[in-house]
Amino acid sequence: MSRRPLALALAMAALLPASAYAEDLLQTYELARTGDPQYAAAESQRLADKEGAVQARGALLPQINGSARLTRSHSNDQDGLINTGRVDGNGNPIRIPSNGVGRSRGRSYGAELSQSVFDWGAISNVRVQRALSKAADFTLDNAGGDLITRTANTYFNVLVQIETLAAAEAAEAAAKRNFDYADKRLEVGLAPITDVHEARANYDSARAATILQRNALQDAYQALTEITGTRVVDLKALPDDFRPELPSEQGVDTWVSSALSNNPGLKSAEYQSKSAALGVDVARAGHLPTLGFNATYGRNTTWGSNTSLGAIDGSDGHDRTIGLTLTVPIFSGGVTQSRVRQAIANRDVAQDTYEQQKRALERNTRNAYQALVAGVSEVEARRLAVVSAKAAYDASQVGLEVGTRTVLDVLINQQNLFDAQTQYAVAKYQFLQNRLLLDQAAGSLDIEDVRDVNRLLTADANAQLAPDKIDAGPLPTPAAQQQQ
Repeated sequence: MSRRPLALALAMAALLPASAYAEDLLQTYELARTGDPQYAAAESQRLADKEGAVQARGALLPQINGSARLTRSHSNDQDGLINTGRVDGNGNPIRIPSNGVGRSRGRSYGAELSQSVFDWGAISNVRVQRALSKAADFTLDNAGGDLITRTANTYFNVLVQIETLAAAEAAEAAAKRNFDYADKRLEVGLAPITDVHEARANYDSARAATILQRNALQDAYQALTEITGTRVVDLKALPDDFRPELPSEQGVDTWVSSALSNNPGLKSAEYQSKSAALGVDVARAGHLPTLGFNATYGRNTTWGSNTSLGAIDGSDGHDRTIGLTLTVPIFSGGVTQSRVRQAIANRDVAQDTYEQQKRALERNTRNAYQALVAGVSEVEARRLAVVSAKAAYDASQVGLEVGTRTVLDVLINQQNLFDAQTQYAVAKYQFLQNRLLLDQAAGSLDIEDVRDVNRLLTADANAQLAPDKIDAGPLPTPAAQQQQ
């Protein structure tokens, strides 16, 4: 699950064109999988968290250190005694008054081996870090599911904005026709000036709405570029005959049970709670003795001269030690007990956080399931609302021509049609998003779910717009160039 090496990324950036053109949700997700900085940060964070277990285990393994030292000394002692290097009959060293300058040099080197025999704090810390390492794995899995839903939500938002822009352009064209028609009727004396003013105001409002919607579409494209790092155009959308269906026949309780057992975010919180509980053992170990084995070896060499003796003396030797060290804590100023209380409080925080996340997950799972069930009926209702609004608008147009409807009636029906088309687009893609959110809550969201949704996207989204109205925004700076 690690990212590509930098060298490979640079090579690919040199070979690929400046922009890639994704055609569907699956290709967009593949771009996001390698280009989203938020997911890349989650991968790096996982690697950093897992090193804690390696470091904790290393504290229980042998520790070997080496040292080397080189010294030089100079003395000028007129009243002291110096060692002549000889002994008397009793074996005592013979010393004479020092009336000169002494110089000496020395070197030493050695090695030390230490091995923990018993340290309950270090042992407990290994267990703590292993739990955090497990939590890091689930955190990354949760980030992977979040990447899918974020990418899909941004992708669907582009499709919604495309359909909304198409409806806005159609409303603008209809408003223009109504304004021209009212103006002509005014010229022949069949309509009052107020109809012209109302039609002109509606036309100007429709033009402004189209401009704003075009900007909203470009921003939606830029949001997709923010995730993928690449300009994405030529998207696939749902066909006109789309009919939503539930993914399976299982009930809400089955989905909730799956979520409580498999949701990676909840599993991560569970292991973080276990880690905090084990942290209490680490703190309490401060009251326990520790036993360690150690062994050292050293070699020392010195040489020097003294002007009062006119001779050179020196020494050469080595030493070896081996033993066990028992350390018994007696009093630490209350720090150890304070750490125990702190660890207990942190454990309670982690457990309460886990319980809160568990309850929120159950609520969100039930809500996602109910939204998905309601979405089946909502999409169909929104589709029929578009059909009815279109029929009402067409009827009001005919009524305006025969004099049974006013311009205001036409404008109201036109706005109703625009709102119905927008709400229908939102309902369609929100259903697909809720389907992915339900799988994410249940802990079963993966690439196969993306493929299942992607198979439903068979229409050309941009076919609804005029060619000169399609714009995905400026190209981003390639990530490889930023790193260079």
